[in-house]
Amino acid sequence: MAAAKIAPSMLSSDFSNLATEAQRMLDCGADWLHMDIMCSHFVPNLTIGAPVIESLRKHTKAYLDCHLMVTNPLDYVEPFGKAGASGFTFHIEAARENWNELIQKIKAKGMKPGVSLKPGTPIEEVYPLVEGENHVDLVLVMTVEPGFGGQKFMPEMMDKVRKLRQKYPSLDIEVDGGLGPSTIDAAASAGANCIVAGSSVFGAPEPAQVISLMRNRVEGVKAAW
Repeated sequence: MAAAKIAPSMLSSDFSNLATEAQRMLDCGADWLHMDIMCSHFVPNLTIGAPVIESLRKHTKAYLDCHLMVTNPLDYVEPFGKAGASGFTFHIEAARENWNELIQKIKAKGMKPGVSLKPGTPIEEVYPLVEGENHVDLVLVMTVEPGFGGQKFMPEMMDKVRKLRQKYPSLDIEVDGGLGPSTIDAAASAGANCIVAGSSVFGAPEPAQVISLMRNRVEGVKAAW
């Protein structure tokens, strides 16, 4: 059964002290560090690239869960592999024609492949990527429109999570957008085991308590999936 993994979104961290912030999250109990890569074309924002991942990798052995919101994910595989990314999650909307090649190259560079989908994309589009011989290890269901942090959680996206969990009991299913103490129950009960949380963790007086709460909620409902 898929284990609970809490991944603070470093987009909400203090970028001027990224290594320190990363270690702070790990000390608070984080399992992964979620890195939002935006190119300003696929989404209307520009964040970080491979050089920042490479710099952070020098200071941590943590799992760097990279979510690429970019128009040409194939172009990013080699630089992110060299930089030390652990996971490489691309958007199906940007890879409908070449996802098989993309997955192969991600694996060849030693990274774990994942696929993400926007709220308006039917969940059925990712089934072939989970079931193929060259398959992804993770599906990221966006619970907000990608591009900016601090948005409101979209509970209607939980139908996608439920369908995935029913079809793939051991799959890592990640949710990203508006996750925190008030929304974790909806995500966990639907079947999400990988929880990305930015504002609710970094903005909390005690981030460790929020991380622990979310992990416990996931672990507490796993038997009902």
